[in-house]
Amino acid sequence: LKCTEKYVYYLSFQSKSDIISTVEFNHTGELLATGDKGGRVVIFQREQESKNQVHRRGEYNVYSTFQSHEPEFDYLKSLEIEEKINKIRWLPQQNAAYFLLSTNDKTVKLWKVSERDKRPEGYNLKDEEGRLRDPATITTLRVPVLRPMDLMVEATPRRVFANAHTYHINSISVNSDYETYMSADDLRINLWNFEITNQSFNIVDIKPANMEELTEVITAAEFHPHHCNTFVYSSSKGTIRLCDMRASALCDRHTKFFEEPEDPSNRSFFSEIISSISDVKFSHSGRYIMTRDYLTVKVWDLNMENRPIETYQVHDYLRSKLCSLYENDCIFDKFECVWNGSDSVIMTGSYNNFFRMFDRNTKRDVTLEASRENSKPRAILKPRKVCVGGKRRKDEISVDSLDFSKKILHTAWHPSENIIAVAATNNLYIFQDKVN
Repeated sequence: LKCTEKYVYYLSFQSKSDIISTVEFNHTGELLATGDKGGRVVIFQREQESKNQVHRRGEYNVYSTFQSHEPEFDYLKSLEIEEKINKIRWLPQQNAAYFLLSTNDKTVKLWKVSERDKRPEGYNLKDEEGRLRDPATITTLRVPVLRPMDLMVEATPRRVFANAHTYHINSISVNSDYETYMSADDLRINLWNFEITNQSFNIVDIKPANMEELTEVITAAEFHPHHCNTFVYSSSKGTIRLCDMRASALCDRHTKFFEEPEDPSNRSFFSEIISSISDVKFSHSGRYIMTRDYLTVKVWDLNMENRPIETYQVHDYLRSKLCSLYENDCIFDKFECVWNGSDSVIMTGSYNNFFRMFDRNTKRDVTLEASRENSKPRAILKPRKVCVGGKRRKDEISVDSLDFSKKILHTAWHPSENIIAVAATNNLYIFQDKVN
């Protein structure tokens, strides 16, 4: 679990629009995409091996930056629609180009990212600037040719999937058939075909006839990694539903229902809030699902619905602070969680720019910090410890001095190597396993 920082990408502008809102590796790990509150997508590409350092892979450098979403205004509802990128999902690479989905609160876009290193010259009907020529001046016939040019990376929107969500989109997930994907908002989940933009199929609808009877909302949803008919979605009540699209067209009836019975002795005013699930992820094998609530990460076996097989305390020392966290709205923060490539280690974020790793085999865990002050390139990260009351050791930090404005909500793990990306406000940190 030792990590060595490779480098930090620091967005020097300090405006709110530069706060990173999602991080995602592509299927090979060669590309890493981030989205921010300003509607921008920044893609980093990993350098290839150099001849001097054959066994040392290169660093991630900026590959492409483009504006994915713009702020909009819904005149019928008098609502501003933020440009903030809520989620990015990559499609597996089929040819030389890359494809990714990005979404804000209402609209999902399919982007094509491609390279161009040649340019056509010698048009007959256009001049070199692209303007149409006067036909009377054309006296000879030319054969257009392709000339080499500096490499240019272009991002073009190929599809725009809009007007299907009344509420804010919180999840998108690409199906394993690679023909369809789903988008989930607070009350509904829609199934889309990549080729059809003007129509989606509603597969889950939990909206009650009377909104006053509403007791829970959908918080996250994801397709099974191998079975294209199966998906899960989590709720604000701390429950997870597994649905099978073969059973019925509308999956309002779940196939499996995962819920841990609550201990009455631990019940408090905050119980309902902290039990809300902020993220749900299938393991790469498809055998397990991982959920993150406010204080814990839980691993569930698909064959056991009544309780999780593993529960990890992320920051149990905050139990005594729930009242102040409720007052400053931190208790509503939505932390994400990720698996490593072999499903043996899980990672999730915390406050004070801390992030936690749990080894499922050895049951060891570690707290690491992503900050510019404590992280120098190629330096080994030192484990951090939080102490509650009593004497504080030299290298420990008191729970009372934690900075709740510094939080790590979004993390990503390379699909096959021990490389992680951690978003801390408007900084992106990339760490890798200790290398000799």
